[in-house]
Amino acid sequence: MRIAFFVALLAASIFYSYIAFADLNFMTRSGRLGPGFFPRILGATAIVMTIWALLDEMRNEDAPHGAAQQWRDVALLMALALGYAVLLRLFGGLVATVIFLAVALSLLNRGKPLKNALISVLVPAFVYLLFDRILNANMPPALIDLPI
Repeated sequence: MRIAFFVALLAASIFYSYIAFADLNFMTRSGRLGPGFFPRILGATAIVMTIWALLDEMRNEDAPHGAAQQWRDVALLMALALGYAVLLRLFGGLVATVIFLAVALSLLNRGKPLKNALISVLVPAFVYLLFDRILNANMPPALIDLPI
Protein backbone atom coordinates (compact mmCIF):
# COMPACT_ATOMS: atom_id res chain seq x y z
CA MET A 1 0.00 0.00 0.00
CA ARG A 2 2.85 2.39 0.79
CA ILE A 3 4.61 1.68 -2.49
CA ALA A 4 1.41 2.40 -4.43
CA PHE A 5 1.02 5.63 -2.47
CA PHE A 6 4.58 6.72 -3.27
CA VAL A 7 4.13 5.87 -6.96
CA ALA A 8 0.94 7.96 -7.07
CA LEU A 9 2.69 10.78 -5.22
CA LEU A 10 5.61 10.59 -7.64
CA ALA A 11 3.22 10.84 -10.61
CA ALA A 12 1.56 13.89 -9.03
CA SER A 13 4.96 15.47 -8.32
CA ILE A 14 6.08 14.94 -11.90
CA PHE A 15 2.84 16.44 -13.22
CA TYR A 16 3.19 19.43 -10.86
CA SER A 17 6.79 19.94 -11.97
CA TYR A 18 5.82 19.71 -15.62
CA ILE A 19 3.27 22.51 -15.13
CA ALA A 20 5.81 24.57 -13.18
CA PHE A 21 8.46 24.23 -15.88
CA ALA A 22 6.19 24.43 -18.95
CA ASP A 23 3.72 27.15 -18.00
CA LEU A 24 5.36 29.39 -15.41
CA ASN A 25 8.21 31.77 -16.15
CA PHE A 26 11.34 31.53 -14.05
CA MET A 27 12.15 35.24 -14.51
CA THR A 28 10.02 38.25 -15.35
CA ARG A 29 10.80 40.61 -18.21
CA SER A 30 12.32 43.05 -15.76
CA GLY A 31 14.80 40.41 -14.57
CA ARG A 32 13.14 39.65 -11.23
CA LEU A 33 12.20 36.19 -10.05
CA GLY A 34 8.98 35.12 -11.72
CA PRO A 35 6.00 33.01 -10.69
CA GLY A 36 7.79 29.79 -11.66
CA PHE A 37 10.75 30.20 -9.33
CA PHE A 38 9.36 28.63 -6.17
CA PRO A 39 7.14 25.99 -7.88
CA ARG A 40 10.13 24.68 -9.81
CA ILE A 41 12.19 24.28 -6.66
CA LEU A 42 9.24 22.70 -4.85
CA GLY A 43 8.47 20.30 -7.72
CA ALA A 44 12.05 19.16 -8.15
CA THR A 45 12.42 18.67 -4.40
CA ALA A 46 9.15 16.72 -4.27
CA ILE A 47 10.34 14.39 -7.04
CA VAL A 48 13.70 13.75 -5.37
CA MET A 49 12.21 13.20 -1.91
CA THR A 50 9.46 10.92 -3.25
CA ILE A 51 11.95 8.78 -5.17
CA TRP A 52 14.08 8.60 -2.03
CA ALA A 53 11.09 7.52 0.10
CA LEU A 54 9.99 5.01 -2.56
CA LEU A 55 13.42 3.40 -2.75
CA ASP A 56 13.65 3.34 1.04
CA GLU A 57 10.25 1.65 1.26
CA MET A 58 11.22 -0.90 -1.39
CA ARG A 59 14.36 -1.76 0.63
CA ASN A 60 12.39 -2.00 3.87
CA GLU A 61 11.86 -5.65 4.72
CA ASP A 62 9.81 -5.07 7.87
CA ALA A 63 6.18 -6.10 7.66
CA PRO A 64 3.65 -3.27 7.97
CA HIS A 65 2.04 -2.88 11.40
CA GLY A 66 -1.41 -3.99 10.30
CA ALA A 67 -4.16 -2.72 8.07
CA ALA A 68 -6.35 -1.59 10.97
CA GLN A 69 -3.58 0.68 12.30
CA GLN A 70 -2.96 2.10 8.82
CA TRP A 71 -6.64 2.99 8.39
CA ARG A 72 -6.64 4.63 11.84
CA ASP A 73 -3.66 6.72 10.74
CA VAL A 74 -5.48 7.69 7.53
CA ALA A 75 -8.59 8.74 9.50
CA LEU A 76 -6.44 10.66 11.97
CA LEU A 77 -4.64 12.52 9.19
CA MET A 78 -7.94 13.38 7.50
CA ALA A 79 -9.31 14.74 10.79
CA LEU A 80 -6.11 16.72 11.33
CA ALA A 81 -6.34 18.15 7.80
CA LEU A 82 -9.93 19.26 8.37
CA GLY A 83 -8.97 20.78 11.69
CA TYR A 84 -6.08 22.58 9.99
CA ALA A 85 -8.45 24.04 7.40
CA VAL A 86 -10.66 25.43 10.18
CA LEU A 87 -7.66 26.76 12.11
CA LEU A 88 -6.25 28.31 8.95
CA ARG A 89 -9.42 30.30 8.42
CA LEU A 90 -9.71 31.34 12.06
CA PHE A 91 -6.13 32.14 13.03
CA GLY A 92 -4.25 32.57 9.74
CA GLY A 93 -1.28 30.72 8.31
CA LEU A 94 1.39 31.07 10.97
CA VAL A 95 -0.63 30.28 14.11
CA ALA A 96 -2.67 27.53 12.44
CA THR A 97 0.46 25.80 11.18
CA VAL A 98 2.12 25.91 14.59
CA ILE A 99 -0.98 24.39 16.23
CA PHE A 100 -1.43 21.80 13.48
CA LEU A 101 2.18 20.65 13.57
CA ALA A 102 2.22 20.51 17.38
CA VAL A 103 -0.89 18.32 17.49
CA ALA A 104 0.05 16.14 14.51
CA LEU A 105 3.59 15.50 15.73
CA SER A 106 2.49 14.81 19.28
CA LEU A 107 0.11 12.15 17.96
CA LEU A 108 2.26 10.65 15.21
CA ASN A 109 5.79 11.12 16.61
CA ARG A 110 5.34 10.18 20.24
CA GLY A 111 8.26 10.18 22.61
CA LYS A 112 10.16 13.10 21.07
CA PRO A 113 8.62 16.23 22.63
CA LEU A 114 11.63 18.53 22.20
CA LYS A 115 12.07 17.63 18.53
CA ASN A 116 8.31 18.01 17.94
CA ALA A 117 8.22 21.40 19.66
CA LEU A 118 11.20 22.69 17.68
CA ILE A 119 9.73 21.54 14.37
CA SER A 120 6.30 22.95 15.28
CA VAL A 121 7.74 26.41 15.86
CA LEU A 122 10.75 26.65 13.54
CA VAL A 123 9.20 25.35 10.31
CA PRO A 124 6.24 27.79 10.33
CA ALA A 125 8.56 30.62 11.39
CA PHE A 126 10.87 29.87 8.46
CA VAL A 127 7.94 29.68 6.03
CA TYR A 128 6.56 32.96 7.39
CA LEU A 129 9.91 34.71 7.03
CA LEU A 130 10.42 33.30 3.55
CA PHE A 131 7.02 34.18 2.17
CA ASP A 132 5.97 37.27 4.10
CA ARG A 133 9.29 39.02 4.54
CA ILE A 134 11.61 37.86 1.76
CA LEU A 135 9.24 37.02 -1.12
CA ASN A 136 6.64 39.62 -0.06
CA ALA A 137 3.80 37.10 -0.45
CA ASN A 138 1.18 37.23 2.27
CA MET A 139 0.27 34.29 4.45
CA PRO A 140 -3.42 33.33 4.62
CA PRO A 141 -5.34 35.99 6.59
CA ALA A 142 -7.16 35.31 9.85
CA LEU A 143 -10.69 36.01 10.99
CA ILE A 144 -9.38 36.43 14.54
CA ASP A 145 -6.36 38.74 14.64
CA LEU A 146 -3.84 37.76 17.27
CA PRO A 147 -1.14 40.20 18.41
CA ILE A 148 1.92 38.56 16.84
